[in-house]
Amino acid sequence: MTTLLSTDLVWWLNAVQVPALGGLFWMVQQLREQVSAYKLEVARTYASLSHLKDVENRLTEHLVRIEAKLDRVATGGRA
Repeated sequence: MTTLLSTDLVWWLNAVQVPALGGLFWMVQQLREQVSAYKLEVARTYASLSHLKDVENRLTEHLVRIEAKLDRVATGGRA
């Protein structure tokens, strides 16, 4: 009886558990690929190049104005 039970257990492991684990592994791989593709899409579309250039220009203008004010204060003028 013990050999029959162990044979049934081995059959169960081979017939059910191994394919189930293989399917689970495949699903995890597919999920990883989908997440990677989504991350890439977000990185591409999150901020457009024109938007970044606009922000850079605005920041540069603000920094130039701050620098001019600091120069006036340093030379004794009013901010």
